Amino acid sequence: MQTVPLQLTDVIYNAATQTFEARVTVHDRKGAHSYACAIDAPITMEFEDAAAGLATQAMRRHVHGRADATHMPHATAPLRSSRRAGLRRMVLDRFATERPRAA
Repeated sequence: MQTVPLQLTDVIYNAATQTFEARVTVHDRKGAHSYACAIDAPITMEFEDAAAGLATQAMRRHVHGRADATHMPHATAPLRSSRRAGLRRMVLDRFATERPRAA
């Protein structure tokens, strides 16, 4: 049996649906495939057990070739520099409008 590296990100407990949810990325020879997974479980479940259940669900989807997978040929962190610059500009503009103007 071949071992496939998995990466779990954004693991949360959704109290409304009583599920553990995560994005699981499976890395294989073809690249990285990302799956949105959720398992029904009580909030008292150990994290290791929840992670194992999420990983099992992702591997089942990966092996059976589910169409709702997102293929990422090169998994990289998103660029956020432009977003930060935009937020900084919004903050500066807000302060500029609140400053009293000379008559």
